[in-house]
Amino acid sequence: MTALKGRIALVTGASRGIGAAVAQAYAAAGAHVVLIARTSGALEAVDDKIKIAGGSATLMPMDMAKLDNVDRLGPALAERFGRLDVAVGNAAMLGTLTPLPHARAADWDKVMNLNVTANFRLIRTLDPLLRASDAGRLIFTSSGLGQLPLAYWGAYCTSKAALEMMVKVYAAETEKTNLRANLVDPGLVDTAMLREAFPGGYQGQTRKPEDVAPLFLHLADPGCARHGEVVKISDFPVS
Repeated sequence: MTALKGRIALVTGASRGIGAAVAQAYAAAGAHVVLIARTSGALEAVDDKIKIAGGSATLMPMDMAKLDNVDRLGPALAERFGRLDVAVGNAAMLGTLTPLPHARAADWDKVMNLNVTANFRLIRTLDPLLRASDAGRLIFTSSGLGQLPLAYWGAYCTSKAALEMMVKVYAAETEKTNLRANLVDPGLVDTAMLREAFPGGYQGQTRKPEDVAPLFLHLADPGCARHGEVVKISDFPVS
Protein backbone atom coordinates (compact mmCIF):
# COMPACT_ATOMS: atom_id res chain seq x y z
CA MET A 1 0.00 0.00 0.00
CA THR A 2 1.60 3.30 -1.08
CA ALA A 3 -1.24 5.82 -0.79
CA LEU A 4 1.02 8.11 1.26
CA LYS A 5 4.27 7.50 -0.61
CA GLY A 6 6.58 10.46 -0.25
CA ARG A 7 4.32 12.28 2.22
CA ILE A 8 5.54 13.72 5.54
CA ALA A 9 3.16 12.84 8.37
CA LEU A 10 3.27 13.91 12.02
CA VAL A 11 1.55 12.00 14.83
CA THR A 12 1.32 13.21 18.43
CA GLY A 13 0.77 10.72 21.23
CA ALA A 14 2.61 8.25 19.00
CA SER A 15 4.23 6.10 21.66
CA ARG A 16 1.29 3.77 22.28
CA GLY A 17 -2.34 2.99 21.53
CA ILE A 18 -4.06 4.71 18.63
CA GLY A 19 -1.13 7.04 17.94
CA ALA A 20 1.35 4.18 17.59
CA ALA A 21 -1.02 2.18 15.39
CA VAL A 22 -1.66 5.18 13.12
CA ALA A 23 2.05 5.97 12.85
CA GLN A 24 2.83 2.41 11.82
CA ALA A 25 -0.01 2.39 9.30
CA TYR A 26 1.17 5.67 7.75
CA ALA A 27 4.74 4.38 7.49
CA ALA A 28 3.50 1.17 5.87
CA ALA A 29 1.58 3.32 3.37
CA GLY A 30 4.81 5.06 2.34
CA ALA A 31 4.92 8.17 4.54
CA HIS A 32 7.92 9.35 6.50
CA VAL A 33 6.44 9.68 9.97
CA VAL A 34 7.41 12.20 12.65
CA LEU A 35 6.69 10.60 16.02
CA ILE A 36 5.91 12.83 18.99
CA ALA A 37 5.39 11.73 22.59
CA ARG A 38 6.88 12.36 26.00
CA THR A 39 8.73 9.06 26.42
CA SER A 40 11.81 8.42 24.31
CA GLY A 41 11.97 4.70 25.07
CA ALA A 42 8.39 4.08 23.96
CA LEU A 43 8.95 6.10 20.79
CA GLU A 44 12.04 4.04 20.02
CA ALA A 45 9.98 0.87 20.33
CA VAL A 46 7.49 2.19 17.76
CA ASP A 47 10.38 3.28 15.54
CA ASP A 48 11.85 -0.23 15.69
CA LYS A 49 8.55 -1.71 14.47
CA ILE A 50 8.38 0.81 11.64
CA LYS A 51 11.93 0.07 10.53
CA ILE A 52 11.43 -3.70 10.68
CA ALA A 53 8.44 -3.26 8.36
CA GLY A 54 10.57 -1.24 5.95
CA GLY A 55 9.32 2.24 6.87
CA SER A 56 11.06 5.38 8.11
CA ALA A 57 10.46 7.77 10.98
CA THR A 58 11.91 10.71 12.87
CA LEU A 59 11.60 10.79 16.66
CA MET A 60 10.78 14.06 18.43
CA PRO A 61 10.37 13.44 22.19
CA MET A 62 8.19 16.29 23.43
CA ASP A 63 5.71 17.06 26.20
CA MET A 64 2.75 18.63 24.38
CA ALA A 65 1.53 20.09 27.67
CA LYS A 66 4.52 22.44 27.58
CA LEU A 67 3.01 24.84 25.09
CA ASP A 68 6.22 26.60 24.12
CA ASN A 69 7.40 23.26 22.73
CA VAL A 70 4.35 23.12 20.49
CA ASP A 71 4.96 26.64 19.20
CA ARG A 72 8.46 25.65 18.08
CA LEU A 73 7.25 22.60 16.22
CA GLY A 74 6.24 24.26 12.95
CA PRO A 75 9.54 26.12 12.45
CA ALA A 76 11.50 22.99 13.37
CA LEU A 77 9.64 20.91 10.79
CA ALA A 78 10.04 23.62 8.17
CA GLU A 79 13.79 23.65 8.76
CA ARG A 80 14.10 19.84 8.79
CA PHE A 81 11.72 18.85 5.99
CA GLY A 82 10.57 22.04 4.33
CA ARG A 83 6.97 20.83 4.33
CA LEU A 84 4.28 18.78 6.08
CA ASP A 85 1.44 16.89 4.44
CA VAL A 86 -0.42 15.15 7.28
CA ALA A 87 -0.76 15.92 10.98
CA VAL A 88 -2.60 13.81 13.55
CA GLY A 89 -3.39 15.37 16.94
CA ASN A 90 -3.83 12.34 19.16
CA ALA A 91 -2.17 13.25 22.48
CA ALA A 92 -4.75 13.55 25.26
CA MET A 93 -5.39 12.81 28.91
CA LEU A 94 -8.40 11.58 30.86
CA GLY A 95 -8.10 13.61 34.03
CA THR A 96 -9.77 12.80 37.34
CA LEU A 97 -13.25 11.30 37.18
CA THR A 98 -15.21 13.20 39.81
CA PRO A 99 -18.32 15.35 40.24
CA LEU A 100 -17.72 18.81 38.77
CA PRO A 101 -18.05 20.65 42.11
CA HIS A 102 -15.36 18.35 43.56
CA ALA A 103 -12.88 18.76 40.69
CA ARG A 104 -9.60 20.46 41.52
CA ALA A 105 -8.99 23.52 39.37
CA ALA A 106 -5.43 22.33 38.69
CA ASP A 107 -6.69 18.98 37.37
CA TRP A 108 -9.28 20.72 35.15
CA ASP A 109 -6.60 23.02 33.75
CA LYS A 110 -4.29 20.11 32.92
CA VAL A 111 -6.99 18.39 30.85
CA MET A 112 -7.93 21.58 29.00
CA ASN A 113 -4.28 22.46 28.47
CA LEU A 114 -3.41 19.20 26.73
CA ASN A 115 -6.71 18.24 25.09
CA VAL A 116 -7.66 21.70 23.81
CA THR A 117 -5.03 24.42 24.11
CA ALA A 118 -2.10 22.30 22.95
CA ASN A 119 -4.13 21.36 19.88
CA PHE A 120 -4.95 25.02 19.22
CA ARG A 121 -1.23 25.75 19.35
CA LEU A 122 -0.64 22.74 17.08
CA ILE A 123 -3.07 24.12 14.49
CA ARG A 124 -1.46 27.54 14.70
CA THR A 125 2.13 26.35 14.30
CA LEU A 126 1.40 23.83 11.53
CA ASP A 127 -1.03 25.95 9.51
CA PRO A 128 1.55 27.44 7.10
CA LEU A 129 3.08 24.04 6.35
CA LEU A 130 -0.25 22.29 5.81
CA ARG A 131 -1.54 25.09 3.59
CA ALA A 132 1.63 24.83 1.50
CA SER A 133 1.05 21.11 0.86
CA ASP A 134 -0.79 20.11 -2.30
CA ALA A 135 -3.18 18.16 -0.04
CA GLY A 136 -2.67 19.05 3.62
CA ARG A 137 -4.54 16.79 5.99
CA LEU A 138 -5.20 17.57 9.67
CA ILE A 139 -6.86 14.89 11.79
CA PHE A 140 -7.71 14.88 15.49
CA THR A 141 -8.76 12.04 17.76
CA SER A 142 -12.03 12.93 19.42
CA SER A 143 -14.55 10.84 21.38
CA GLY A 144 -18.24 10.14 21.47
CA LEU A 145 -18.10 11.77 24.90
CA GLY A 146 -17.71 15.10 23.15
CA GLN A 147 -21.45 14.79 22.50
CA LEU A 148 -22.46 12.75 25.56
CA PRO A 149 -22.72 14.49 28.96
CA LEU A 150 -21.51 11.57 31.08
CA ALA A 151 -21.59 12.10 34.84
CA TYR A 152 -18.18 12.44 36.51
CA TRP A 153 -16.37 12.80 33.16
CA GLY A 154 -16.82 16.58 33.09
CA ALA A 155 -13.33 17.72 32.14
CA TYR A 156 -12.82 15.07 29.48
CA CYS A 157 -16.28 15.50 27.91
CA THR A 158 -15.91 19.27 27.88
CA SER A 159 -12.45 19.12 26.36
CA LYS A 160 -13.56 16.87 23.51
CA ALA A 161 -16.61 19.03 22.81
CA ALA A 162 -14.32 22.09 22.66
CA LEU A 163 -11.86 20.25 20.40
CA GLU A 164 -14.61 19.32 17.96
CA MET A 165 -15.89 22.88 17.71
CA MET A 166 -12.39 24.29 17.31
CA VAL A 167 -11.55 21.94 14.44
CA LYS A 168 -14.89 22.63 12.74
CA VAL A 169 -14.22 26.38 12.95
CA TYR A 170 -10.78 25.86 11.44
CA ALA A 171 -12.33 23.74 8.70
CA ALA A 172 -14.76 26.56 7.90
CA GLU A 173 -11.81 28.94 7.64
CA THR A 174 -9.93 26.65 5.24
CA GLU A 175 -12.86 25.63 3.05
CA LYS A 176 -11.33 27.16 -0.10
CA THR A 177 -7.85 25.71 0.36
CA ASN A 178 -6.28 22.32 -0.37
CA LEU A 179 -6.29 21.59 3.35
CA ARG A 180 -8.82 19.21 4.89
CA ALA A 181 -9.43 19.03 8.65
CA ASN A 182 -11.47 16.32 10.35
CA LEU A 183 -11.91 14.43 13.60
CA VAL A 184 -12.19 10.72 14.31
CA ASP A 185 -14.56 9.22 16.86
CA PRO A 186 -12.85 5.84 17.34
CA GLY A 187 -15.44 4.36 19.68
CA LEU A 188 -14.24 2.25 22.59
CA VAL A 189 -10.64 1.23 21.99
CA ASP A 190 -8.52 -0.96 24.24
CA THR A 191 -5.95 1.64 25.29
CA ALA A 192 -4.18 2.71 28.45
CA MET A 193 -6.72 5.51 28.84
CA LEU A 194 -9.64 3.08 28.84
CA ARG A 195 -7.86 0.93 31.40
CA GLU A 196 -7.25 4.03 33.50
CA ALA A 197 -10.96 4.84 33.41
CA PHE A 198 -11.95 1.26 34.23
CA PRO A 199 -9.16 -0.16 36.44
CA GLY A 200 -11.23 -3.25 37.11
CA GLY A 201 -11.47 -3.93 33.39
CA TYR A 202 -14.05 -2.72 30.88
CA GLN A 203 -16.66 -5.43 30.39
CA GLY A 204 -18.08 -4.27 27.07
CA GLN A 205 -16.85 -4.78 23.53
CA THR A 206 -13.80 -2.80 22.42
CA ARG A 207 -11.69 -2.40 19.31
CA LYS A 208 -7.93 -2.66 19.04
CA PRO A 209 -5.93 0.43 18.04
CA GLU A 210 -5.05 -1.31 14.78
CA ASP A 211 -8.77 -1.51 13.93
CA VAL A 212 -9.01 2.28 13.92
CA ALA A 213 -5.91 2.99 11.83
CA PRO A 214 -7.62 2.46 8.42
CA LEU A 215 -9.95 5.38 9.11
CA PHE A 216 -6.98 7.65 9.78
CA LEU A 217 -5.44 6.39 6.55
CA HIS A 218 -8.63 7.24 4.69
CA LEU A 219 -8.65 10.81 6.03
CA ALA A 220 -4.94 11.29 5.27
CA ASP A 221 -5.27 10.24 1.64
CA PRO A 222 -4.68 13.15 -0.78
CA GLY A 223 -7.89 12.18 -2.58
CA CYS A 224 -10.11 12.34 0.51
CA ALA A 225 -12.59 15.22 0.23
CA ARG A 226 -14.09 15.06 3.74
CA HIS A 227 -13.83 18.36 5.59
CA GLY A 228 -15.03 19.58 8.98
CA GLU A 229 -16.51 16.22 9.93
CA VAL A 230 -16.48 14.00 12.99
CA VAL A 231 -16.12 10.61 11.31
CA LYS A 232 -17.26 7.67 13.44
CA ILE A 233 -15.51 4.34 13.18
CA SER A 234 -18.95 2.75 13.15
CA ASP A 235 -19.60 4.47 9.79
CA PHE A 236 -16.40 3.15 8.21
CA PRO A 237 -15.60 1.85 5.62
CA VAL A 238 -17.13 4.54 3.49
CA SER A 239 -17.41 5.00 -0.24
